[in-house]
Amino acid sequence: MDELIALEGISKHYGRIRALDDVSLSLRPGVIGLLGPNGAGKSTLIKVLMGLVRVTRGSGRVLGFPLGKGFRQIRARVGYLPEDDCYLAGLPGVEMVRFMARLSGLPSIEALRRAHEILDFCGAEEERYRNVETYSSGMKQKLKFAQAIVHDPPLLILDEPTSGLDPEEREAMLGRVRILAQRMGKSVLISTHILPDVQAICDTVVILAKGRVRVVDRLETLRKPSSPIWHVRVMGSAAALADRMRREGLSVESEAADALAFVASNETVIQRLWSWASEAGVGIRALVPAQNSLEQIFLDAVREGTDA
Repeated sequence: MDELIALEGISKHYGRIRALDDVSLSLRPGVIGLLGPNGAGKSTLIKVLMGLVRVTRGSGRVLGFPLGKGFRQIRARVGYLPEDDCYLAGLPGVEMVRFMARLSGLPSIEALRRAHEILDFCGAEEERYRNVETYSSGMKQKLKFAQAIVHDPPLLILDEPTSGLDPEEREAMLGRVRILAQRMGKSVLISTHILPDVQAICDTVVILAKGRVRVVDRLETLRKPSSPIWHVRVMGSAAALADRMRREGLSVESEAADALAFVASNETVIQRLWSWASEAGVGIRALVPAQNSLEQIFLDAVREGTDA
């Protein structure tokens, strides 16, 4: 599928409030990070994609099905992890996941087998036999994730999937998303406030502010600086290397006693750096290209939305 989500001029108004304002997007399959401050329109956009609210105007398609008329086909092919808790008190975790599998059309025995398989993948262990209302916040997230994927959907929409998780559980959750995307070919839309999560697993970033799309691009493109800046760290003092590089006409800035930043307009500069370091009597410990900060990209986009 060439297009995962295609939106054209989508607006959603609640009275005088414009939750979404002329949103147009064309997203290819992959892992997409949906970012924005509170009130930016992220939750409304998710509800629009799933057919839970009608748009004021505009049109679009999700997985090739039209918004509005195709909501049943869309929901059948989407796995949704909501931010808020959603469970039936009194049911063990495995029965809760089995229930969701049954709602998706699986026969009873196959639904139970699938529920156990998915809970194994989510690391539920023996907790699956406890009633869901006794679960910790981390276990509730595992349960919601299991419910989202039990029917093997091609698209997952995850709303704050690592909320309330400790660092170990957070990394485990991101690891499961990686497996589903890279090995199973799933597409994932992640709405989150945690920028490191986006940097860890997303291919594409969408930033909303005041209901409008401010940024949509591949993460690697966004993080590429406008000028080819490199950072080098050496063993010893970097001053002699800086002098040697300046004699070659390079722009060099000192970042620390053993670290420099410089502009390399072509690959030849990087190749010659090693011989310059040898002449200066230092060894190169690390050499990495500069990257734009996702945090700064986010702040600039939000600031643009505030000024608009």
